[in-house]
Amino acid sequence: MLIDSHVNLHGEQFAEDLDDVIERARAAGVGRMITICCQLTDFEAVSAIAERHDDIWCTIGAHPHHAKDRPDITADELIEIAQHPKVVGIGETGLDFHYGYSPREDQFRSLTAHVEAARRTDLPLILHTRDADDAMADLLEAEMGKGAFRPLLHCYTGSSGLAQRASRLGAYFAASGIITFKKAEEVRAVFRDDVADDRVIIETDCPYLAPIPHRGRRCEPAFLPDVARGLAAVKGWNEDEVAEKTTANFFRLFDRVPQP
Repeated sequence: MLIDSHVNLHGEQFAEDLDDVIERARAAGVGRMITICCQLTDFEAVSAIAERHDDIWCTIGAHPHHAKDRPDITADELIEIAQHPKVVGIGETGLDFHYGYSPREDQFRSLTAHVEAARRTDLPLILHTRDADDAMADLLEAEMGKGAFRPLLHCYTGSSGLAQRASRLGAYFAASGIITFKKAEEVRAVFRDDVADDRVIIETDCPYLAPIPHRGRRCEPAFLPDVARGLAAVKGWNEDEVAEKTTANFFRLFDRVPQP
């Protein structure tokens, strides 16, 4: 069994054929999925998908692109929503200095609220980082000093330095289809050299970042076996080993998702 730890199923990209997409994922051996909330106004749609399917769970959070929409978000508000029985993680949150869709101060304010919510609920904290490696590492180290939480750096494309600093904090890392891209040797090197075998999971981040051989197509969770094969090649694992290891790691991190 493979587990897709990060899917975005509630958007218009899947509006016409969502049920078929989910069935294709199951047929491809994807046994569990987590559909991600990227802004609070999406939670109703995100949670509705999880409610309809026994093998899908969800999160509550605000992507850094949307931090400007709710700069006043609080940990208490996130924690209240996280009482939903299908919520198993806090996020997606983080820092994105590449596009700058939200002011940095709003991103920091939102992220620290998410950290506190993850700390108090003991739910995994799903992190997006782009062009903000040092700022993310500094914040994670400072916040960990205030009390433990469980970070997951999703769709990891960051530096070796951030990977090493986050690893010392016990962070997990998710490999996406990027690990199969021809020009992604630096990403492969980080997963090979800096990410421990017991701290790696996989995701599609669909509908984005379709892995080879599906480049140029809408990504969907049925493509997860191609991500798994990409990670297996980097780690020197066979297909059974990548499934066994990433699934065990997933259930250790997302421990509120029931095992089959």
